[in-house]
Amino acid sequence: MALSALVLCSRALLKIGAQPVASFDEGTAEAEVAVNLYPSVRDALLSAHPWSFASGQMELPRLLDTPHADYRYAYQLPADFLRALSAGAGGSGRGLNYRLHERRLHTDADRVTLTYLFQPSESEFPPFFASALVTRLAAEFCIPLTESTSRAELLHRLAENEFRSARLTDSQQDTVRALEDFPLITARG
Repeated sequence: MALSALVLCSRALLKIGAQPVASFDEGTAEAEVAVNLYPSVRDALLSAHPWSFASGQMELPRLLDTPHADYRYAYQLPADFLRALSAGAGGSGRGLNYRLHERRLHTDADRVTLTYLFQPSESEFPPFFASALVTRLAAEFCIPLTESTSRAELLHRLAENEFRSARLTDSQQDTVRALEDFPLITARG
């Protein structure tokens, strides 16, 4: 079954013993809780770690308006932008000094490549992330639907463990970065 917001919410509802939803606008308490909590929980979990499946790079378009102070140029952030990881220029995705301000990136570089987290489609979520998201959703749905704080606390602990496991799995899909430009290494020659 292809993942969707509805499938993920239904799995979370089943974890707390509630009825799954067939549609977000079916008028049930479960649907109301799911439709209101899902987007913020999903985006918070996506933003909490530099997930490989939600990371991207792009050259940003420069805006005509210039910043009022500190930097010479302003750049438009991508529409699906969640969080900046780094910015670079000249074929590099990192190394620039920059500031995010008013949904724009400010810097002195005349070209910018942004490495960032974006919001992928639910169908692109790997199993380890989907599992962590479902458990986090169950924890968030628990109090509004069951009013059980002890069950919610247990689900939050489970969600934290799932999140830790998902981060570990995701981090093993990349080459380990070597330390660069570290003053103590440079001083040793």
